Amino acid sequence: MGRRGKKKALVAVGHKIIIAAYHVIKDKEPYKEPELHNNPRKKKKQINNYLNRLKELGFDVSIKQNQFEGRFFTEQSESSSMKLT
Repeated sequence: MGRRGKKKALVAVGHKIIIAAYHVIKDKEPYKEPELHNNPRKKKKQINNYLNRLKELGFDVSIKQNQFEGRFFTEQSESSSMKLT
């Protein structure tokens, strides 16, 4: 007996493409990629999970909002966004 996973995946991807095309035609708007990695609710939940894991390991952690959110700096700034004590 063969596996059905590949065929099921192809049908699922085709279905998603058809749904996206339907909405593009119906709304008469250009296709816009979904924002998968910039979800603020998911980001906040992930931060809280990491803070809880650090607390379970015995670290006392305090954080503050970074004014340069969304940018990555390789140099260590004077005002760090996380402080482990």
